[in-house]
Amino acid sequence: MALANPARSDDLRLETDLRGKWRFELGDAGEYAEPGYDDGDWEKITVPGCWEDHGFPGYDGFAWYRTRFEVDPSLLERSLYLLLGHVDDVDQVYINGRFLNGSGSLPPEYQTAFNQARTYFLPSAFLKKRGSNLLAVRVYDATGCGGISAGKIGIYSKERLPLHTDLSGDWKFKLGDHPRWSRPDLDDSKWDKIFVPSSWESRGFPNYDGFAWYRKRIRFGANSGQKHILVLGKIDDIDEVYLNGERIGGTGQIADDVQPQANHYSDSYKQERFYYLPPHLIRWNAENVVAVRVFDYWLEGGIYDGPVGLITREDYMRYHRID
Repeated sequence: MALANPARSDDLRLETDLRGKWRFELGDAGEYAEPGYDDGDWEKITVPGCWEDHGFPGYDGFAWYRTRFEVDPSLLERSLYLLLGHVDDVDQVYINGRFLNGSGSLPPEYQTAFNQARTYFLPSAFLKKRGSNLLAVRVYDATGCGGISAGKIGIYSKERLPLHTDLSGDWKFKLGDHPRWSRPDLDDSKWDKIFVPSSWESRGFPNYDGFAWYRKRIRFGANSGQKHILVLGKIDDIDEVYLNGERIGGTGQIADDVQPQANHYSDSYKQERFYYLPPHLIRWNAENVVAVRVFDYWLEGGIYDGPVGLITREDYMRYHRID
């Protein structure tokens, strides 16, 4: 079962306020995400604020925002988040040219996310320890005022879990559901790859509600007697977790007759996931397979927020100040 997580770990502290003037350009081109692109002749626009209120009335379509920021190296010891407020309608976010996350779905499978506040986990691997970082945001507006319209805009932090193994990055991924997908000997070489943490909608699976599976291969060293806990961030909506084919826990309950409809509501997407790894299931000095079965009711789905990794039970107890 999932271990409880105290509310205090949800507290975010502002580190870099990104409100103010950003570079702005109507239209769409992939090169706009690149840190080396020269945006010197772009317009400047106030963020947050609708672009129709800042000199671009009546415009619907694509536009890009760009700004730069620095991160104090000491902050890389904390968990970092990008808060982007509300965006009308769809956004895709890039850090130093790497796709980070996004909300909503672009045409032809358009789905707005104008009413969702954006909070994106920001892995330290995306950031430069010295010098400026480029934040580029691709926005699509179908109707309304358009753009990064309102809310908190900045880099925020909170106390970081002392992970001894960071499992963010590429995982194997497959839509659908089958019991054998938990098995460690399954050939998943032809499965898709997906970046974790992020919603699967933002990674090329728009408007999908239902079952999907994630798989990750990890190694442990020799058995030192240390106990381990798997950290899976937040998952939308319900999950069941397997280690080497054996179920070790889950959050929420998947009914046998459940259908991907909004009226089957669950608030388990708000909970951070922690799962104890029974030592007898671990293959020491060998490859282990973590498999995560996820069911999404509606809107965005998947392992959408971090951190994701392994922590010792001792550090977990210290982090949560459990006597």
